Amino acid sequence: MASLSADHARPGPPAARARRKTRRSLVGWKFVSPFMALFALVFLAPIGYSIYLSLYKTRLIGGTQFVGAQNYTEAFQDSQFWSGFGRVALFLMVQVPIMLGLALLLALAIDSGRLYGAAFFRISVFLPYAVPAVVATLMWGFMYGTRFGLIGNLDKAFGVTLPDPLSPDLILASIGNIVTWQWVGYNMLILYSALRVVNPSLYEAAAIEGAGQFRIIWAIKLPALRGALMIATIFSVIGSFQLFNEPSILKHLAPNAITTYFTPNYYAYSLSFDGQQFNYSATVAIVMGVATMIVAYAVQLRGMRKAG
Repeated sequence: MASLSADHARPGPPAARARRKTRRSLVGWKFVSPFMALFALVFLAPIGYSIYLSLYKTRLIGGTQFVGAQNYTEAFQDSQFWSGFGRVALFLMVQVPIMLGLALLLALAIDSGRLYGAAFFRISVFLPYAVPAVVATLMWGFMYGTRFGLIGNLDKAFGVTLPDPLSPDLILASIGNIVTWQWVGYNMLILYSALRVVNPSLYEAAAIEGAGQFRIIWAIKLPALRGALMIATIFSVIGSFQLFNEPSILKHLAPNAITTYFTPNYYAYSLSFDGQQFNYSATVAIVMGVATMIVAYAVQLRGMRKAG
């Protein structure tokens, strides 16, 4: 009996072990194959097709021809593309810190336990996120109107002339207000969720040592929020470079302020659907996607270095 147990415990020949390992690997691939197929269909295939389109150009004479990197060379020399890119970069540098700063203050206020009606306040701040972007933009666009909206009504009621939010000088700030109103609650929940997992004993130990609320925030809460802040920042960076819904809808209300190249995404849309320049539109989209990846990775790398 002992010898039989020893025989079973003894490992099999190398060929048998290899077959068992292969079977285990195949079982794993069977589990992930549905996801891999869906991922390739909805993510990799569109990117591959966009890259394919960007290597060709359709001319009136000669039809569609392979041009290699010529479209990319034109994109890097396109003043309209860089105008839109600079606009979203400015939007990113101004709007994202304001939005995340407000989200941080709201999360700290709710987590403090001193805010009356915290649950209702949390739902109220998050509620704009549930409003579709198109509806939110239409609603704010109506309020921005100087002839038919809230601004116009205030002008008539008080006999003043308020600045036009849909003017070329203020349109980017007006879009930033819409985006902040809609997304500050979403980011607040990310930060608030990170605060809820902090061990309460840390607060008790800090209170025993005589630390005040500001000291607790600085020494305990803010370090605990580094990871959540980095995630919220990366999401906000990607969202800023993808800015499209707001300018495309407000263009009908402010045609003199919003051009077809107001943002790179809107520029790619205009090239494709208005100008029928599908190849160059795909090129702009690829360049913008790579730029977004680089900036998001730089933000992540900087956040990891600070955490370290």
